[in-house]
Amino acid sequence: MLLAGVFAICGQNTQTPYSMYGYGILGDRATSLQRQMGSVGYAMNSGRQVNVMNPASYAVTDSLTFLFDLGADVSMIWSQEGSAKRYATGGGVDYATMQFPLGKHFGGSIGLLPYSSVGYAFGNEIKHGTMENQGSGGINELYLGLAGEIKGFSLGFNISYAFGNIVNDVFSTPAGQTQTKFEHLMEIRDWNILIGAQYTLRPDRFNKFVVGVTYSPKKTLLGSSSATTQEMTKDSEPRTVGELKLKNNYYTPNIIGAGLSYTYEKSYKVSAEFDFTWQGWKDCKYSAMYATEDPERIVFAGMDFNNRTRYAAGLEVIPRIRGNYGQRITYRIGGYYTNDYLKIQGNSVREYGITAGFGFPTPEGRTMVNLGLEWKHRQASPVKLIGENYLNVTLGVNFNEVWFFKRKIR
Repeated sequence: MLLAGVFAICGQNTQTPYSMYGYGILGDRATSLQRQMGSVGYAMNSGRQVNVMNPASYAVTDSLTFLFDLGADVSMIWSQEGSAKRYATGGGVDYATMQFPLGKHFGGSIGLLPYSSVGYAFGNEIKHGTMENQGSGGINELYLGLAGEIKGFSLGFNISYAFGNIVNDVFSTPAGQTQTKFEHLMEIRDWNILIGAQYTLRPDRFNKFVVGVTYSPKKTLLGSSSATTQEMTKDSEPRTVGELKLKNNYYTPNIIGAGLSYTYEKSYKVSAEFDFTWQGWKDCKYSAMYATEDPERIVFAGMDFNNRTRYAAGLEVIPRIRGNYGQRITYRIGGYYTNDYLKIQGNSVREYGITAGFGFPTPEGRTMVNLGLEWKHRQASPVKLIGENYLNVTLGVNFNEVWFFKRKIR
């Protein structure tokens, strides 16, 4: 019931013109805690948080523990193109995940995550008129994951159902004429799989090294795509100018992730991780829908993609595990650099950011409230298109409950 309620409201309110290309701005399956550490996670397996980035982590779950993690964020965006400046806000409920034990060395997880998000609105003048662009929607993932562990080696997988609509509209208004809307609608109803593995090495009781890898295969999308035009008058109806099945015309890529983490835990705790992600978007087909020779009308054209690479690092510190409340607060910091998959007019999009945050334990000590900040910069290169600076405030609540404890009857 709780997931069903989140299902109705979950989704990011993105506000960036870059999201009008391809499938929008991609997510990385990171929780609020992981975002505070640069969105690392391939080698995380603490057993006290849900880690969807690597499903092998589900196996490291206390046999009595049930986890529920809910996250949201608010984004403040400052953008500039030439002398034109703009401010916008976005955000919303980000994700909802659960993790539960299935045995001594087995665990499972279920949840709802954003795969991509689209949101923008801007306008400009054209010859003898104006043109306005609007877009909304995105792709969500509803997943179920399982994992098992033996002698430090764990293997897991997520099976996910991808769904959502992506709408791109252009409103063209020639001087003295009726406004016309050109719309490209993509309806995704698909499935996917993510496979993960981790190996944990403990030289002694205080030190832990973890190596993690993940893989998701290239596959065609399922669903449909259509293009319509409509005169914006009282009795007009949309006219379909193109229809296309997504199968064999649109693809998602091979994705490989790898990470290495180290944890020292005695009277205090220090954890550090480095991650690398590679996504083979360059070989993914994205078919044209509708084209016209008129430069003042919208062209629903095919996309050129770059391979997406991402480097991320994060650090987490607890000053004193069994100290007073102030000493038990968790401190996190991280950073990342991404060569994105978007290629706009021959220009590659890059983004980088730094992150920081705190984990505040509740009085009973198991549930954690994670509050973080993220600064991010996005811009295309070599031609400097729109430059964007983000300040994101992230909030997550990681409920850690003992649900499977059998009480003795005296």
